[in-house]
Amino acid sequence: MSGRGRGRGGGGGGGRGQPRRENPSPAQSSGRGGGRGRGTGGSSGYQAAGPNVRSSPAPAPAPAPAPAQRTQDVASSSSSSSLSRNLQQLSLDTQAPSPAVQSSVQIPIESPVQTSQAGQKLVQAPPVSSKALRFPSRPGYGTIGRRCSVRANHFLVEVADRDLHHYDVSITPEITSKKVCRDIVNTLVQLYKESHLGKRLLAYDGRKGVYTAGPLPFTSKDFVVKLVDKDGARRDREFTVSIKFAAKVDLHHLRQFLQSRQADAPQETIQALDVVLRATPSVKYQVVGRSFFSPLFEFGELDGGLHYWKGFYQSLRPTQMGLSLNIDMSARAFFEPILVSEFVQKYFNKDLNRPLTDQDRVKVKRALKGKYKLVLFGGLVTCYASAFDNLLLSFFENRFPIDESGAEVSVMQYYRQKYDIVVKYKYLPALNAGTDANPVFLPMEFYRIVEGQRYTKKLNDKQVTAMLRATCQRPHQREGTIKQIVMNNNYNNDEIVNDFGINVRKELTSVDARVLPPPTLKYHETGKEARVDPHVGQWNMINKKMINGGRVDFWSFVNFSRNRPDMVDQFCQELISMCCSKGMVFNTPPILPVHSVNTRNVEKVLHDINGQCKAEMKRMGHADKGLQLLIVILPDASGSYGTIKRVCETELGIVSQCCQPKHVSRLSKQYLENVSLKINVKAGGRNTVLVNAVERRIPLVTDRPTIIIGADVTHPQAGEDSSPSIAAVVASMDWPEITKYRGLVSAQNHREEIIQDLYKREEDAQKGITHRGMIRELLIAFRRSTGHKPHRIIFYRDGVSEGQFNQVLLYEMDAIRKACVSLEENYLPPVTFVVVQKRHHTRLFPANADRNNTDRSGNILPGTIVETSICHPTEFDFYLCSHSGIQGTSRPTHYHVLFDENKFTADALQMLTYSLCYTFARCTRSVSIVPPAYYAHLAAFRARYYIEGDTENESSSGGRPTRDRTAEVRPLPVIKDNVKDVMFYC
Repeated sequence: MSGRGRGRGGGGGGGRGQPRRENPSPAQSSGRGGGRGRGTGGSSGYQAAGPNVRSSPAPAPAPAPAPAQRTQDVASSSSSSSLSRNLQQLSLDTQAPSPAVQSSVQIPIESPVQTSQAGQKLVQAPPVSSKALRFPSRPGYGTIGRRCSVRANHFLVEVADRDLHHYDVSITPEITSKKVCRDIVNTLVQLYKESHLGKRLLAYDGRKGVYTAGPLPFTSKDFVVKLVDKDGARRDREFTVSIKFAAKVDLHHLRQFLQSRQADAPQETIQALDVVLRATPSVKYQVVGRSFFSPLFEFGELDGGLHYWKGFYQSLRPTQMGLSLNIDMSARAFFEPILVSEFVQKYFNKDLNRPLTDQDRVKVKRALKGKYKLVLFGGLVTCYASAFDNLLLSFFENRFPIDESGAEVSVMQYYRQKYDIVVKYKYLPALNAGTDANPVFLPMEFYRIVEGQRYTKKLNDKQVTAMLRATCQRPHQREGTIKQIVMNNNYNNDEIVNDFGINVRKELTSVDARVLPPPTLKYHETGKEARVDPHVGQWNMINKKMINGGRVDFWSFVNFSRNRPDMVDQFCQELISMCCSKGMVFNTPPILPVHSVNTRNVEKVLHDINGQCKAEMKRMGHADKGLQLLIVILPDASGSYGTIKRVCETELGIVSQCCQPKHVSRLSKQYLENVSLKINVKAGGRNTVLVNAVERRIPLVTDRPTIIIGADVTHPQAGEDSSPSIAAVVASMDWPEITKYRGLVSAQNHREEIIQDLYKREEDAQKGITHRGMIRELLIAFRRSTGHKPHRIIFYRDGVSEGQFNQVLLYEMDAIRKACVSLEENYLPPVTFVVVQKRHHTRLFPANADRNNTDRSGNILPGTIVETSICHPTEFDFYLCSHSGIQGTSRPTHYHVLFDENKFTADALQMLTYSLCYTFARCTRSVSIVPPAYYAHLAAFRARYYIEGDTENESSSGGRPTRDRTAEVRPLPVIKDNVKDVMFYC
């Protein structure tokens, strides 16, 4: 998660597809993702010059090339042909296994391998292309739970029968800015609509394609378009626009798909209609991914020279009810349109009449990446940050020759002598708006930031808080905002939408839903309450004891804060007392007395404490033991948490529990209770278990040994263009309880979503062939922990966008298969592969806002599940809101089954997923995503701290230094085995 793009689509746009290919071919353009990439922004102030057109002979349209087989076709859709037609028989080799990747063939664990007539064992090979994949069909609808009705922010779209055409567009010279490309095409329509376009309107995607509601009067034609800058800052520019017929858009195929008569989604058709609906907003507003922003909606200050702009997200999707337009409110950070000097002052929040440090100057250079306009001397010259190469020199320091004699003056002196202008901030860096050979030094206070420039780096904590405060809306408020957006967009009166025969309903979709019953939880029998039935997704630990209390014999306590020693002693005593009262066993007192230390060298302090504890334990006769737990009160200033975790978990082999210094004096029982839950699982205990689990009443889980795996990949924050991505995989180590998860992490290439280290087969000259990988290690650990090898695998995969479904499934299922076979010949346990998606824009609102249908925040109740109307027409997916809302509007999690050899029913998978959400170790609430996926996100996030030292010299708001993209990814520091044995990431 994180960044999770967590595909985590990262940002406000959250586009759900991959960018279109530069030269789309109708025969190869059926993809699951409908995204078309992102523009880089650009000036939109241009006027048309006189018409000029060059016609070329109209050749017959060339036949579309046959689609090529591609093993990593991210954007390809499900093929209509059966998967079995694309599978070949291969002999099974345990050194190089070829797993079966299929959804139509069940592989029983008792007899997973077929045998040929010659007695040779065979398995089915994976398909040679992702086009061969067919995701499981919906096995039916669930019946468990109380039926209710909710409203979804999906709007039904109806399309009349039109003769839609797709044309390829090329603009010469090439332009990277989508905004400028749209200006060019819009100018072309204004000039030539009546004379050369047959009065047709063009729906332009901003890059390489346009769509029309009928044929143009040519198959190929070149147009010359001249743009004039409205501000006069640039000279006129002339472009040649070539329009060439590509294909007809098949509406019949779309209707067949929506009626479940066609297996593969006609993504080219859906994309064409999506482009039409986005055409007008793309011209009116600032486009970021699939979202549109404008200060006309609402804007406000975020601190640090930034504003937030509100806007809306829009995406056309095929659903069970037909085509659906998903509309949601959105917000994004933009630079304030202020003087560059004012931005620097707000950015640092300090007096600019003092010199900037070298570090501050580097931060300024990294932050100032955008466009600026000269506001003095009557000029409106646009400059770009890439030309500002002398930011490390101030006006006072920056000197240059003024004549042939070699006499030099400072920038400050030059403007006073030449223009009688006194530069206000002499210590600010000078901007070089020229080149190194011909520099043009200008003061920052002469330039204003151009409006509408998106801020792409990570927001700091204060800015995040301001953004959340501005955008957080209760369900009824958010629903009203969405309705207003639809009214303002007025799709049905849009000229181009009408031209294509599209009608958008104005009402939110009413959807049938169910509220699943919460599971019963089991605690220790010695507590006054051994069982609990959660109410509205919540319960507490009053009168309860942990089902399995951990034992801590050797522990210590260190305080890095400025809290008084007596307060620290009391906090330590209260925390240990709380742990013991909830069922843990602590051997008191600690190995070393509670003591406070300074924070000048955290690493040295931790190593010293470990050494002193080992010496004391040796004196006590426990030389073979290690420190089990180190409780740490963090420093008052932030920045040490990552160092503490890295040193403890990868160098010393100590499990640690960090506490914020502000809680020391409060002694809140609720806080101490929550910390005790984390300490217990870090000590190897369990907090609670599902009654249905211990009583063996969970279908397809408790009847036979089953391992539940969660996986996630977190990517670097915005602005880091070369830091590695981190993959994490966790797996249940207790069966049938399924509450304890072992976690493994691995670094991989920057922005790589597929987990590379699930399985590895390597050849060594001395060791021969070796097998390793996270899945293999977890399967071995499960066998050691439970005494059984898994008979089933349930794999929850977080952070995958729709455009990556095929590729991730192919690669990762192949790795799972190979890991299994590397352990034992013919070992192929059936797998269920479920993608967990949190980064989407579907919101569910209660149809009846009474106490029986909402929680205290006004959101839908925990357990609300939707699998009709707005879900996929044929595939097995559902939306589940498993948590109670605290503030704002709850976001349901979308679960999509990509592979299912266990043949789950809808009720079985939905109830398993919802029940697991009550087993999260860190709180007494149900959580919003299934815990295996949540734990994987936490583990990956923890591992990010292990490499933070490489890039810790930059604040979050200033971005971090980049590294060579071609540099080999360095492996993460190895987590000690005793740490991996417990849930250290909690």
